[in-house]
Amino acid sequence: MADSPSNARFARIRRLLAWFSVSGTPGLVRRLGALALVVVLVGWQVGWVPAAAQRISGTPGAPNATTTLPGNQLPAPSPPFGGVIKDGALQSKPWWAPRIVPPQSAPNVLLIITDDAGFGVPSTFGGVIPTPAMDRIAKAGLRYNRMFSTALCSPTRAALITGRNHHSAGFGVISEQSTGFPGYNSIIERDKATIGRLLKDNGYATAWFGKDHNVPAFQASQAGPFDQWPTGMGFEYFYGFVGGDANQWQPNLFRNTTQIYPFEGKDPGTWNLVTEMADDAIDYMTRMHQINPSKPLFIKYAPGATHAPHHPTKEWVDRIHAMHLFDDGYEKLRERIFANQKRLGVIPKDAKLEPWPADVITPWDKLSPEAQKLFIRQVEVFAAYAAYSDYEIGRVIQQFDDLGKLDNTLVIYINGDNGTSAEGGPLGTPNEVAFFNGLNKLPVEVQSKFIDVWGTEQTYNHMSAGWSWAFDTPFTWFKQNASKLGGVNQNMVVSWPARIKDRGGLREQFVHVIDVVPTILEAAGLRAPEVVDGIPQKPIEGTSFVYTFDAKNAKVPSRHKTQYFEMFGQWALYDDGWLLSTKVNRAPWDAFGPANPDPLNNQTLELYNLNNDFSQSTDLAAQNPQKVKELKQAFIAEAKKYQVFPLDASVAARIVAPRPNITAGRNSFVYTRPMVGLPQGDSPVLLNTSYTVTADIDVPASGAEGMLLTSGGRFGGYGFYLKNNRPVWLWNMVDLERLKWEGTEPLTPGKHKVEFDFVYDGKGAGTLAFNDFSGVGRPGTGTLKVDGKAVATKTMEKTLPMILQWDESFDIGSDTLTGVNDADYQPPFRFTGTLNKLTIKIDRPQLSPADIKSLEAAMRNNRLSE
Repeated sequence: MADSPSNARFARIRRLLAWFSVSGTPGLVRRLGALALVVVLVGWQVGWVPAAAQRISGTPGAPNATTTLPGNQLPAPSPPFGGVIKDGALQSKPWWAPRIVPPQSAPNVLLIITDDAGFGVPSTFGGVIPTPAMDRIAKAGLRYNRMFSTALCSPTRAALITGRNHHSAGFGVISEQSTGFPGYNSIIERDKATIGRLLKDNGYATAWFGKDHNVPAFQASQAGPFDQWPTGMGFEYFYGFVGGDANQWQPNLFRNTTQIYPFEGKDPGTWNLVTEMADDAIDYMTRMHQINPSKPLFIKYAPGATHAPHHPTKEWVDRIHAMHLFDDGYEKLRERIFANQKRLGVIPKDAKLEPWPADVITPWDKLSPEAQKLFIRQVEVFAAYAAYSDYEIGRVIQQFDDLGKLDNTLVIYINGDNGTSAEGGPLGTPNEVAFFNGLNKLPVEVQSKFIDVWGTEQTYNHMSAGWSWAFDTPFTWFKQNASKLGGVNQNMVVSWPARIKDRGGLREQFVHVIDVVPTILEAAGLRAPEVVDGIPQKPIEGTSFVYTFDAKNAKVPSRHKTQYFEMFGQWALYDDGWLLSTKVNRAPWDAFGPANPDPLNNQTLELYNLNNDFSQSTDLAAQNPQKVKELKQAFIAEAKKYQVFPLDASVAARIVAPRPNITAGRNSFVYTRPMVGLPQGDSPVLLNTSYTVTADIDVPASGAEGMLLTSGGRFGGYGFYLKNNRPVWLWNMVDLERLKWEGTEPLTPGKHKVEFDFVYDGKGAGTLAFNDFSGVGRPGTGTLKVDGKAVATKTMEKTLPMILQWDESFDIGSDTLTGVNDADYQPPFRFTGTLNKLTIKIDRPQLSPADIKSLEAAMRNNRLSE
C-alpha cells in the first residue's frame, strides 16, 4: 500500500535526518553548512514554514527538477548532494540540484518610466499629445492619479529600483552633484539590493534598456568598478546610456559595460536611439522566449524621452506640426488640458487651476511674433518626442502580446520621473549645455537661427518653461521643485490581465516610486530577502499597492500614509492627506546664485489638505499654525531617519564639488597611446584652473592632421588638433562661439612639441564652498606654442564655469561621437602622425588665508542679511 502524503512527507524528513547522523568527520563541515536549508525544508514539510515559501517540482535530483526559494537569503545556499557515491559510477546514483524558478503564477514584469514628463503630458490623463500605448494599458488595467516622484531623475530611479527613499539609496541629488554625505554620495550600498538582483536570483531573466543615471559619475569609466552599473546590480543585460541625458542621434551608448557605436556610417537623421532601443528590447525578449519560454522576464524600459535634448525623427515632427496643437499658446493649452482632465475624470470636478504666473513666465499675448513662432517650434518637437517614444513603447508591449505573454505580464507604465523640465528657461534653448553653464536666457533672435534644425543632430534643444508649466497641469511649478505637485505628482497606468479585472478603473490612493519594488515582489509571490551576499539588508521602505488591483478596494484609504520630499533644500511632508511644503523660492533656471544657508528654517511654510484640494491651490498655514509646527517636526524625524541631513540648497555649485574620481588629487597626467571614451566624471578637468597640455609628435613627410586631445563635443568642449598640418587649440563655448588658437606655419616633417598653456585669472572653484561664485568662469589667457615658441596668444574674456557636454567623452588620438568644430573636421578625425606622448599639467588656484577670511566674512554677512 502506498504511503499517505503525510507518511511520505515524514519519510523524506527521516532521510534528511539520517544524512546528518552519519558518523565521522569527513563532510561534517559541508553538511552543517547546509543545515539551514534542511531546516527550511523540514519546516516546509511539517508546516512550520508556509507551503508557498518553497515548492519543488519534478523528480528530486533529476535534471528537470525545479524549486522556488524561501527567499530569506540570496543567493540561495547550495543544497546537500542527494545522490549516492560509491567507488564506481555504475554503483552510484547521480543527483542534480533543482533549478531555481519563481512561483508558478509569477508574472513577467515590464517596468516603464519616461523622463521629465508632467501630469498633463499624456493623452491618457487629458494631455493633447497622443499616447496610444499608455491608453492601451489604461484601458486594460488601472489609472493612478497620485503616483509620486522625488522631483529629479536619478533620485527617482534609485528609489524605483531599490524600494527605498532616494536619500536612503544615496541619491539625494544626481551623481553629477554628489557630495560626501551618505544621503548624497550617489552610491547604492550593498545593503539595498535592487529589484533586478532580487528577481534574477529567484529565476527571472532581467534586462535594462535606456537611461541609467545611477552609475556614479566617478565610476563610469572602463577602469570601473562596475558593481554600480546595471550588470553589477542584478540586470543580466543592459543596452543604454549611463548619464543623465543623451544625444539620441549619436548617444554615448553601452551594451553591458562596452561602449558601442551602431550609428557610425549612417546618414544623419536615419538612426535614432528611441527606435533602436525598442528593436534591441524586442530582440532580447524574443531570444529569451525562444531559448526558455517558461522563464519569466523582468524588463526595465527607460527611454530618454522627454528629457532634453528633444530628438524625435522628422516624420514625428511633421505629424505633430500638422495637428496644430499649440498655435494659440501655452495658457490656452493649459486650459484645454485642464478641461480634458475633468472630462476624463482623472482629476476631481472641483479641482482648481491657479492663475497664470505672469511674474515668472511672460503671458503669450505679450510675446513678439518671432518669439511665438520659435516657441511653437520648440513645443512641437517636444510633443513629437513624447509621441514617438510612446509609439516605440507600444511596439515593446505588442511584442509581449505576440509572444503570448501579455496576459500574465504586469505592466507598470510611469509617466515621468519628475515633473516637466523648465531647465530651458523662460525662452528655451538650442543647447541644454548652455543652461548648465548659466546661459539660460539666450535671446530669441539668437535661437531663431536654429529654428529649421531644431531637434536634429545640430541642436541639444529644450523648450520654453511656459510649455513646461502647462504640461504640469493641474499643478504648478516643475522638475526640481519638490515642494510643489508640479514637480512630484506623476501619473501611472498598470495592467495585468490575468489578475486585474477592473479594467479602465481609476485609483486615487497615494503611491510613491518606492512602492514599486514591494508591489512587484508581492505580485511575484516573493519576499524581500533578509541577507544578500552575506550582507544584512535594510528594510524596504515602500508599501505594496497590489491591494489596489481589486475593484473592491478602489476607494479604500491609501496604505502609504507618510512621505517626505526634499530636493535642493526645498522640502515637503505628506501625512495622510495633509501636505506641509516650503514656498518655492527658486525657479529651476536660477541655479547660479548664493544658496539658502539654512533651508530647514529659513523658509516660508505652506499647508494644504490634498483630500479636499487636489491641485495644491489653497494654503491653510495661517489657519493651522499648530499643524504646521507638528508636520515640520515630523519632517525632521523623517529626514533624520532617511539620511536627508545635511540639507543643501545649492544647485550649480555642487556640479563642481570634489569627488573621489580617479583624477582626485592629481595634477599631472601622461598618455602614450590613443584612448577614447573616458567620461567627464573620470577625466582631467580643465575648468576654472590654469593648465598646460603638451604633445610630443612625429610628423611624416606628407604632413599630418587629426585629433590629439578633445573633451566634449558639438555643444561644448575643447579640441587640440592638427588641421592642414597646423596646430589648433579650440574652445567651443556651448555652440554659441568658438575661440581658436592656430599656428601660422605648417609643421615640418619630424619631431615636434606642440603645447597649449592657459593661465586662469580667478580664485577657482574653492569659492563655492563659501556660497560664492566669484571664482568660476573667470577670464584667462591662452598661448599656443610650437617647439617652445609662441605662435598664437589670446585672452578668453569668459570661460565655461561648470561643465562640458556631459554625454561626450575625453578622447586622445581621435574624436568619438560629435566634434567640437564641424567647420574643421568630422569625427573620428584620427591623428595621422605619431603621438609619442601627451601630458596634461594642472595648476589649480589655491585660496590664501586672506581669501578664506574674506569669503567667510561675506558668507556671515549674507546670513545676517537674510
